[in-house]
Amino acid sequence: MDALRRTRMDLTAFLAHHGIRLQRFAHPPVMTVEESERLVPRLPGAKTKNLFLRDKKGARHFLVTVPHDLAVDLIALGAQLGVGRLGFASAERLMTHIGITPGSVSLLALVNDTAHAVEFVIDRRLWDADAVHAHPLVNDATMVIPHAELERFLAATGHSVRIIEVPGRK
Repeated sequence: MDALRRTRMDLTAFLAHHGIRLQRFAHPPVMTVEESERLVPRLPGAKTKNLFLRDKKGARHFLVTVPHDLAVDLIALGAQLGVGRLGFASAERLMTHIGITPGSVSLLALVNDTAHAVEFVIDRRLWDADAVHAHPLVNDATMVIPHAELERFLAATGHSVRIIEVPGRK
């Protein structure tokens, strides 16, 4: 059994173990927001985009979840988080810290961060939404996560959340 299939089953088992109920919708694989717009059916809740970032030294890692149509100002975000310059983390760091490959980044990958090495940041608009979308560790499905279930998921993984107004590029 390959690592991604095993990871998907682990997520399903984790959710079931913690009584977290999410709706899952299959669709063709998507790598970008643009592909998602074309290939993912209309679903309840807010569409998301996820950025896996690191500070300049690579000592701190951030999973940042924002509305799908927000072009994030990384310089302003780094200043807001008090870490200076931010950059995109490599595919290797993505696999090491949250156990997924590019194109599958989502807040559900926090299930794989058992060392709590990743800081979770979410845009206030998403935190205030009734539900948000997330890939279930693979990019050929989307799960709809009601807000109460999101809070239960974060508590179950032991991750705190930093809720901010993520700055967009002008």
